[in-house]
Amino acid sequence: MSYPKRPIWAYSLSSALLLMAPFDILASLAMDIYLPVVPAMPAALGTTPDVVQLTLSLYMVTLGFGQVVFGPISDRIGRRPVVIGGGLLFASASFLLADTSSATAFVALRVLQAIGASAVLVATFATVRDVYAQRPEGTVIYGLFSSMLAFVPALGPIAGALIADSFGWRAIFITLAVLAMLATLQAWLRWHETKPSNGNRPHAAFRSILGSFAFWTYTLGFAAAMGTFFVFFSTAPRVLIDGAGFSQIGFSFAFATAALVMIATTRFAKTFIGRWGIAGSLARGMAMLLFGAAMLAIGQLSAAPSFATFILPMWVMAVGIVFAASVTANGALEAFSDVAGTAVALYFCAQSLIVGIAGTFFVLLLGGDTAWPLVFYAAVFAAMTLCALSLLPSRRAENA
Repeated sequence: MSYPKRPIWAYSLSSALLLMAPFDILASLAMDIYLPVVPAMPAALGTTPDVVQLTLSLYMVTLGFGQVVFGPISDRIGRRPVVIGGGLLFASASFLLADTSSATAFVALRVLQAIGASAVLVATFATVRDVYAQRPEGTVIYGLFSSMLAFVPALGPIAGALIADSFGWRAIFITLAVLAMLATLQAWLRWHETKPSNGNRPHAAFRSILGSFAFWTYTLGFAAAMGTFFVFFSTAPRVLIDGAGFSQIGFSFAFATAALVMIATTRFAKTFIGRWGIAGSLARGMAMLLFGAAMLAIGQLSAAPSFATFILPMWVMAVGIVFAASVTANGALEAFSDVAGTAVALYFCAQSLIVGIAGTFFVLLLGGDTAWPLVFYAAVFAAMTLCALSLLPSRRAENA
């Protein structure tokens, strides 16, 4: 069966977002909605906190590796079959996660869930590149995606805590499965194919994409921003629940304030991004990460864990995350619209691997019950990004 090509994609912006955004939200929600029950999962699965941390880290790493596979596949067979297949796999793994009490099975199913999430992510972002790369809505849709995704860490942990408190932790994964089935059904009915007819060169594209200094600079910036949030939600339950004595609901609301700052920032970020440009916006985002890391370090050295010493510095970093994440996709993928699936896959894969491996390294090395993993991750990767930006030709041209 053949499906309409790019000229038939005539959905309004709001209609397109309703079709595509659920998959991006679910891929993130599978991480965030689970956070309030993380401290209780070792007892539930008969395992250790390190194994439970592995379920977070493996999800992130698999999310990256999976996209390297599905990006080229989507360039060959199309976006539609990849998004539908990924949605079905995500839903099936979520249903099975709700039915297991084995730590080994739980880890394996989280990997399958992440494989499904990687497929829907790469197909969704490749579709955005296919349809909106040369249209004014392109800038708008990335900003709207960032704004909507900010709701996930704001509401996800609260929803997870409420669901777990009322129905148990297994109901969290049943909820994910049902939502994934609804999104996949909508895609089956409405998702037209958008793959360009000249997009069948993924293997040749790998070399040019991976050899692009601009691609790596902006991907590193994206990893700095997203990794900061990853380390934040990896350490926040232990710092605030175990260390500061927050309840699950109290933790969820405190955690949500950082995401609400992200939501508020997206409302005015477009104006500043238009003024600063892509490179200038990324540089300012990295500066905010460094400032927030300094605040965290001072709080860690001078006081006990609290909302003021852990969450307030994260508000500063949240602003930096928005400024960075709003521009890094355009900066990294600008030259590769003819192989958008492969380019998006490599972008997310590199970012996910950096975040999953380096983020987990800092958590395990420095201890997940303090602010130090967040301090060092944000500071190291923000500084590296700023160094790369200073060497980027377009950056020097902007400053000329």
